Amino acid sequence: MKCRVILDKTREEEILIYAHQRNELINEIERMCQNNKKQLVGYLRGDIIKLDICDVYCFALQGGRLYAICENERYLIKSRLYNVEEMLDKNFIKINQSSIANINKIKKFEASIGGTLNVIFKNGYIDYVSRRNIKNVKERIGI
Repeated sequence: MKCRVILDKTREEEILIYAHQRNELINEIERMCQNNKKQLVGYLRGDIIKLDICDVYCFALQGGRLYAICENERYLIKSRLYNVEEMLDKNFIKINQSSIANINKIKKFEASIGGTLNVIFKNGYIDYVSRRNIKNVKERIGI
């Protein structure tokens, strides 16, 4: 497959793919383009910040409020968890009743005594996979 990049500030950005058939690479390119457009509004110390969904490690309910956990910050999201879940793609998976994780940002899983899995993200944030969701998570990560 050939790849050609043309930089032209006068034209609208566009990705055009010529292919004999659809494959996983084309699907991934489409997902990346869609993820790039999806944004949320987050709140941090009085500032309103646009967040790219692909930069979010985890969405988590803490103290009755929804937060987007990113590399170094935790942004308040003024939306419901189920509303956020509807706009996410297959890179995100519900790991427990109050958290949705970005699979691409997970560093590792650790088994715990209570039958759950601890999830350690690349930024050091730790959450858990409930017993109810273990089967779905294992299927999605290929175990």
